[in-house]
Amino acid sequence: MSKKIGILTGGGDAPGLNQVIRGAVYRGIKEYEFEFFAIEDGWKGLLDGILHPLTIDDVRDWSFEGGSLLGSSRTNPFKHDGGGEKCRENFEKMGLDAIIALGGEDTLGVAYKLYSQFDIPTVGAPKTIDNDLPGTDQCFGFDTAVNRVMEAFDRIRTTARSHHRILVVEVMGRHAGWMTLVGGVAGGADIILIPEEPFNIDDVARKLNKLKTEGRKYALIAVSEGAKMKFADATDIITQDARVDEFGHVLLGGIGNILAKELQKRTGWEARHIVLGHLQRGGAPSAFDRWFASRLGIALADQISQDNYGIMLVLKGSAIVPVSLEEAANGIRTVPENIIEIAKIFEPHP
Repeated sequence: MSKKIGILTGGGDAPGLNQVIRGAVYRGIKEYEFEFFAIEDGWKGLLDGILHPLTIDDVRDWSFEGGSLLGSSRTNPFKHDGGGEKCRENFEKMGLDAIIALGGEDTLGVAYKLYSQFDIPTVGAPKTIDNDLPGTDQCFGFDTAVNRVMEAFDRIRTTARSHHRILVVEVMGRHAGWMTLVGGVAGGADIILIPEEPFNIDDVARKLNKLKTEGRKYALIAVSEGAKMKFADATDIITQDARVDEFGHVLLGGIGNILAKELQKRTGWEARHIVLGHLQRGGAPSAFDRWFASRLGIALADQISQDNYGIMLVLKGSAIVPVSLEEAANGIRTVPENIIEIAKIFEPHP
């Protein structure tokens, strides 16, 4: 029996979104005769009732496209009066049978609420370059983004070495250090600072001075935008803007600049900082993310064909498996201690 499926992408864009959509549309139309509709700009599109048809011809050349060709937003329906009811009403007006939601903990948390509280059949897939979604071994988009971080270190090393500088690279990831740690190790960073372990600037300076005594003339530091600085018995994060979005998030950023200035004072080395920002999430996805996302899209169509809703499809080992959408609402997945220890092996020890 044919079904009408709405697809949306919410939150920050990530490499792989278009490939998930492409896989779902191909599989759903060819195998199950589904009809697909793009819900524009995430949950905002469902609130406003904005959608348009998606065919195989529409998505045929999406194999290499980055970002989200459906548009995205950080709209939270439950921050709008009667938002849940409005989503349910528009779902029925659109004549949809199910929704595929692609996003991180915020987008999928909304999907779970709409499924559990408003009986909207939803399935999801874990998208975030931060790689911090519970329930999955890896999120699509992470591989591409972490390669961007590694490539940045490959490029700035020559400048740091030429001018005998400390170069501090500020990496995205919010309150999880996956991108900073993996990208930093792969890129040969001397010191890696992540949210999971608050740091003291004087301790970092001592490590850099140890490098100097060993004859090193430059240093590379990877720091997460959400890394916490120790001040006596307290810790703090640096923000660009303390205002919160509809999901309660502040705008992080600025720690790289502060860290570079303070380290220059403490070490006598000239220090500069670089903010990678949205360079990490932009552009075409890696081969792994294209493959991973395509598999997820195909599996999403299969789950809908079996009326298996309230689930997200995740990577466990090499397998794509369903888990409850509720897992996406259970906080974030941070870097465990045994992985943090890998980075420490490569750090100087004063």
